[in-house]
Amino acid sequence: MSLADLRLFEMRRVAGLGPLCEIVAERAALGAPVTLLAGGTDWVVEQELRPPLEVAAGSPAAPLVVDVSRLPELRGISLSGDALRVGAATTYLEMLRSDAIAARAPLLARMARDVGAVQIQARGTLGGNLATASPAADGVAALAAYDATVVVQSVRGERRIPMSALQTGYKRTSRAPDEVIVAVEIALPAPGSPWYWRKIGARRAQAISKVALAGVAEVRSGRAARLGLGMASVAPTTALLPSVRALCMSRPLAELTAAEIDAAVAQDISPIDDVRSTRAYREHCACGVVRELLRQLGAPV
Repeated sequence: MSLADLRLFEMRRVAGLGPLCEIVAERAALGAPVTLLAGGTDWVVEQELRPPLEVAAGSPAAPLVVDVSRLPELRGISLSGDALRVGAATTYLEMLRSDAIAARAPLLARMARDVGAVQIQARGTLGGNLATASPAADGVAALAAYDATVVVQSVRGERRIPMSALQTGYKRTSRAPDEVIVAVEIALPAPGSPWYWRKIGARRAQAISKVALAGVAEVRSGRAARLGLGMASVAPTTALLPSVRALCMSRPLAELTAAEIDAAVAQDISPIDDVRSTRAYREHCACGVVRELLRQLGAPV
């Protein structure tokens, strides 16, 4: 469809989270489509690729789009001790410019710098990244590394979903049809803890990754006391690399070998050939970035 056909959508703006949840619940009960729009960096592109709509504007079947970009309950960055909360409608540019994130969650700032050009950074949001659930999503990989919790709200109340339970398949999540993503919450590692971000793409910016790895660690006496991982573009969902994580926390990092690390990576990913890359190249890069991260943590690989 052409963007001129946006007139076929019913567009609304709501005053608060309560009215928003009521609208979403009503539409969910009817089985009617509803899109919550903040930056629109994915959704607008999808409309260009979608077949023409066959419903009349204003009809009960007309898709509903609700602008949530200005809802105060979905915005803002707050830090309390070791707890960080980022609103779902907070943009990447806001994260990039946040002193709190720069000081305590630098991986998020570094990731945000690689999300497209400044125009995309100024519009794109973490909530949108989570809702779209693309296996190539930079923000989802970074949040997985922090073992973040996704806060959702509905007329039934608030619910918290661990990142490990969020994605259920390709572009599918465990969020119920009547739930709204409100924020993400992160229990931060100790100040100064090592972190890692590497995005491999066709060019430095404005490119979807061939492979991307986010990592957050706490190392004590040569052992990984905490290791969060998120890898993009190597599986139908963001890969959490559980075998790699278990291996690295099983014994001192100095005892790990390249062969067993590569074997653990291979067990955790299932890359494909597509227009952006090949399976073989993704496998090679995935092993390389995991080894690079572990070298920084003290593994001799």
